Amino acid sequence: MLAYDHLIAQTEPDRIQLQQLPLLQRAATGQGSLDSYIAFLTQAYYHVKETVPLLMACGAALPPRLNWLRADLAHYIGEEIGHEEWVLNDITACGGNAERVRNGTPHLSTELMVAYAWDTISRGNPVGFLGMVLVLEGTSVALATQVAGALQKSLQLPDSAFTYLRSHGELDLEHVDDFAGLVNRIDHPDDLAAIEHCARVFYHCYAEVFRSIPLD
Repeated sequence: MLAYDHLIAQTEPDRIQLQQLPLLQRAATGQGSLDSYIAFLTQAYYHVKETVPLLMACGAALPPRLNWLRADLAHYIGEEIGHEEWVLNDITACGGNAERVRNGTPHLSTELMVAYAWDTISRGNPVGFLGMVLVLEGTSVALATQVAGALQKSLQLPDSAFTYLRSHGELDLEHVDDFAGLVNRIDHPDDLAAIEHCARVFYHCYAEVFRSIPLD
């Protein structure tokens, strides 16, 4: 079994548990409220704005055996720069206060998820951060486009309120293919174990972020 297929198989229970959360199930069928959607975007802003700094730190901390991965991370950084502004623009299009979000603080669950990402890079095996990439982008591919369509129809919002979800649903599909190729090139068992462990923790953390968002 290829390393990526093994990773997907080992984390499948965690992925299923996340996707079965009531908030996601309701959003996918157009039953989410405007307040819930803005709350989701708010927490998304607080972790999306950390993506580029985390990728930079991950690349800098990689051991020599993973030097080849830096070029791929640099490419990924170029594609992720500025995405937090997409989130703020969506909040504005929904009638929310984007500047209040920009200058605010995340929910504890989001803060802990981001803190674990930084801790993985600084204290653990930095390549484990790819576990967060798997969780965030895999979830986006599975749900983003469907949720965006269902919510837009039910909430009667303009296209400009869904730039983050729609763009990530499409962009992350390409990223997941690239990610599979990266994982399949990793052959050190400690690195693969770190990615799997971190992915399972991130699934738990991301689920807590969604649980923090009110259903109504």
